[in-house]
Amino acid sequence: MSPLIRLSACFIALMMAMGIGRFALTPQLPHLLSEGQIDLTAAGLIAAANYLGYLLGAVDAMFSRRPDQVQRRLHGGLWLCVLLTLASFWANGFWSHLLLRFGTGVASAWVLVMITALSQPLAAAAGRPRLGALVFAGPGLGIFLTGLLALFSHLAQQTSATLWLIYAAAALLMLLGIVRILPQPGVGVPATPTAVSSSNRGIGRLAVVYALYGVGYIIPATFLSQMANAQFHGQWQADLFWPCFGLGAAIGVLLVSLRRHDPETTRHWLMATLWLQAAGVFACLLGSGLGLALGVILCGTPFLACMQLVMQRSRELAPHATQRNAGLLTACFAVGQLSGPLLAAVSSHFSGGLQPALVIAGSGLLIAGGLACKSVTADRGLCAGADAPTVPR
Repeated sequence: MSPLIRLSACFIALMMAMGIGRFALTPQLPHLLSEGQIDLTAAGLIAAANYLGYLLGAVDAMFSRRPDQVQRRLHGGLWLCVLLTLASFWANGFWSHLLLRFGTGVASAWVLVMITALSQPLAAAAGRPRLGALVFAGPGLGIFLTGLLALFSHLAQQTSATLWLIYAAAALLMLLGIVRILPQPGVGVPATPTAVSSSNRGIGRLAVVYALYGVGYIIPATFLSQMANAQFHGQWQADLFWPCFGLGAAIGVLLVSLRRHDPETTRHWLMATLWLQAAGVFACLLGSGLGLALGVILCGTPFLACMQLVMQRSRELAPHATQRNAGLLTACFAVGQLSGPLLAAVSSHFSGGLQPALVIAGSGLLIAGGLACKSVTADRGLCAGADAPTVPR
């Protein structure tokens, strides 16, 4: 089967598993809060449960190397995203939503790690690395879709339960369309990880950057819809912010995929995306529609591009350890994400708002950008052939 068809299936898999299975909670928060099912502190804890599941799924994926293990987690994760989203139709209250979001966290991590491990070597072997990069635009379009569906649901005055049902139906349609054309584990994918110690040190630095990124981006990504809803007093205009966030994220991946591919530019672009997001987080502190709009543009556009650049940098450092490093980085990312909602819950409890959490989030992104900038010179000393091509172009 054509690599283009299989990469398209990977794109749709991430669109469904991340856009719906993972991030559907964000546009649902205003509904759940207005219906009295949860409060803002509980929302932070539910989001944290999702990211805890994401962490555990990523750690499990690191050690799933046999083709049958990869196959089970990829397809199991996709089906779980559908079934748990459907089960959310009957959820009511804190504990039911917490358990379901935990499950979708595990499932979406399985899908992300396995799709990364399968799609990137496939694109490289086909001589189409830019198509492999564009796979990471899938979550952005998934977010765009969930945002539009939330907008139409709001205009039709539907409840959160109805919107969960709509999300589950959309996820099922996407899954049925791709389940037979996804890449097959063990076909053109390195099976055993091998990496030199210098690459391991480079991956460690990258893991710290990615963990700080997880802390920094997750608060606006989780609570953007609620912040917009509070700013516009529940009017339909608030529902425009989340789909615009997703559309910006997809555009950001497209823009970054057009860059010149070498380790030097990867590091510089990574630094730039982190600092742009820091500016977007601080813009949310303005407490106005303009501030939120700037947050959407400056946080949303680099959001998935940063993920793409981190995975690209990982392949440059250790091209034969794609799945192991994808799992390791995703686990570090999940630790950062888990810290974000807990920080938001503490901020909401003690200050009545998210402002202190946003300050810490933006500061974390500034630090991450500084570390990425430092690695521009530091990695040269660590890795003798750092600027030599390390993956097929």
